[in-house]
Amino acid sequence: MLDVKDFAVRFTDRDVEEEAVHGISFTMASGEILGLVGESGSGKTVTALSLMGLLRGRQAVTTGQMLFNGQDLLSLSFEQMRSIQGKQIAMIFQEPKTSLNPLMKVGRQVEEALRVHTSMSAAERRKRALEAMESVELPDPERVYRQYPHELSGGMRQRAMIAAAILLEPNLLLCDEPTTALDAHTQEQILALLTRINRERGVGILFISHDLQVVRKLCRRAIVMQDGYIVEQGDVETLFTNPQNAYTKQLLDSIPGRGRRRE
Repeated sequence: MLDVKDFAVRFTDRDVEEEAVHGISFTMASGEILGLVGESGSGKTVTALSLMGLLRGRQAVTTGQMLFNGQDLLSLSFEQMRSIQGKQIAMIFQEPKTSLNPLMKVGRQVEEALRVHTSMSAAERRKRALEAMESVELPDPERVYRQYPHELSGGMRQRAMIAAAILLEPNLLLCDEPTTALDAHTQEQILALLTRINRERGVGILFISHDLQVVRKLCRRAIVMQDGYIVEQGDVETLFTNPQNAYTKQLLDSIPGRGRRRE
């Protein structure tokens, strides 16, 4: 489904240039949950934003290829990419409180993709949005539909974002640290929800995180990035039990209690 080849990103700001991603390559199978792990500044979010076409117009120069079902996303026009965003590829961001419009009711934001990609009537859009909200286990979808983001808990806002992302049943879901701002119990619930969505809908999930422990719960395979490079990739259990790169070992040792056990 996804084949990234020698992908690089360079940001230009006047006379200053900064390379954020350095010629990375990886593949992702249809329906797979793939982890993309690294600290802040490792290039993982920049990679996801490029897949979503959200770096355009940001003084970013991209090279290489991002083949999605055989189509190079980097070569598409703005209009062609617009037809893919939210329909074939969707994204869930780290903090829904800042991603959601505080002045717009939740239901209208959940159904946004339907306004962009379909000619459904308002009644049809509302029905589909409520169905999606129910499918992500939002309590009382009718009430939530009429509420504003500030009236919801963090977990409910994230569920609303997931409902919006899966509304048109995309092939690929990009999840950028979707559980980082949540408490441990809500985090577990969201991870279980993503697992169920993957199983029931067959959607591929690229799960971005700085936390290998969270990735271990969700993914079978993971890629480790540092300073814009892929330093290691493979089976998650192998990464945990027999890491080959010093940076991967450092990430593992940062897990509370684990460093002592490795000694």
